[in-house]
Amino acid sequence: MRSHSYDDVLAGPRKRKIPEVAAEAGLVVEEPGSGFCGAVVRLECGNVVLEDRHGKHRVFPLSPAGFLLDGKPVTLVAPKAAPKQARTISASGSVKVQGLRARTARDSRIWVEGKHDAELVERVWGHDLRVEGVVVEPLDGVDVLAERIEEFGTGPERRLGVLVDHLVTGSKESRLVDAIRDDHVLVTGHPYVDIWQAVKPAAVGIRQWPAVPRGTPWKEGICAALGWGETYEGWQRVLGAVSSFRDLETPLIGAVEQLIDFVTVPAG
Repeated sequence: MRSHSYDDVLAGPRKRKIPEVAAEAGLVVEEPGSGFCGAVVRLECGNVVLEDRHGKHRVFPLSPAGFLLDGKPVTLVAPKAAPKQARTISASGSVKVQGLRARTARDSRIWVEGKHDAELVERVWGHDLRVEGVVVEPLDGVDVLAERIEEFGTGPERRLGVLVDHLVTGSKESRLVDAIRDDHVLVTGHPYVDIWQAVKPAAVGIRQWPAVPRGTPWKEGICAALGWGETYEGWQRVLGAVSSFRDLETPLIGAVEQLIDFVTVPAG
């Protein structure tokens, strides 16, 4: 025979818990005291506004067990606010597109002088380029720029943006660029000898980029002066130090942004 504990004997009837229901707009409930049945319109100052099928509004307090839902008592409560999704910023400073699937590549392209330039642009602007469907390709020097443009074949939907190192008045690069006459080509650049120098010295842990003696290849001279070993080792230091546009000098940022805008603008 099953015995009962004193708790079982002395316990009174258990109260049934009244469920809480979020007062979402459109939820149909009945206020039993008045018999008014309507859909939730809004909440205001601790009250709920209901609208019946004739469009009439009534205001009732959000009291415990104050309403019937499908004939059963419920307590209406304010809906929980949906958590705000934090905006994630990309390395370029733009708002990151969540769940991005890269769009089909455009016919337009951005050309940069070499492999290091392409890797640095990808590191900072890679997300933006995938959103826009823009491919970045190394040019391997501006000496062949005019011939490459002719081979590429430009047009309103087939634009070229070209990023050039050391684009300063009187330089070899500036003379080559000045010879380009094509409305579908935009050449911009930065004043630095090499793309490495467009990275802020503080980002790579130095006070300033060392001066390289004339006649010494710039990258080799930098690695020798800083004790960075071979050129590829030095580049890994430089690229690894860049996490966002804040690690880059302003002229490079402006030049790349201008090129992206140029190759993505709809043909007019």
